[in-house]
Amino acid sequence: MKNLFSLRLSELLKEGGISKRTLAGAIGVSAMSVSDWSNGNVQPTAENIYLIAEYFRVSADYLLGLEDESGAKRYR
Repeated sequence: MKNLFSLRLSELLKEGGISKRTLAGAIGVSAMSVSDWSNGNVQPTAENIYLIAEYFRVSADYLLGLEDESGAKRYR
């Protein structure tokens, strides 16, 4: 399975013109953590997924690939 979280995080950063360092400071983690998440090397904790979802005003389900951009659920 593709790591949709890393793809979606990278897209949100790029679309918003937000640096990894800026996101890291806003949610209280290191820039290296954000880099690892966006590269798919490490998965964030549930708490960090929550903070990222709040920051970008998207759902955690969207970040995790359980729903698409329209909010439609994509369960198998």
